[in-house]
Amino acid sequence: MSKAHSPELKKFMDKKLSMKLNGGKHVQGILREFNPFMNLVIDECVDMTTSGQQNNIRMVVI
Repeated sequence: MSKAHSPELKKFMDKKLSMKLNGGKHVQGILREFNPFMNLVIDECVDMTTSGQQNNIRMVVI
């Protein structure tokens, strides 16, 4: 079994990111934490709908 490698996300810590997710979701927020398995903790997260509406969803784990 191979050991998971840490993603190179340190340069994005505490910065606002915009991410497109599977299923057509688009979210924006501040990267607070991550782990080698690519789990991301996003703070002050906003769901950007295709109609331009923004829904605050606060803190999420992706």
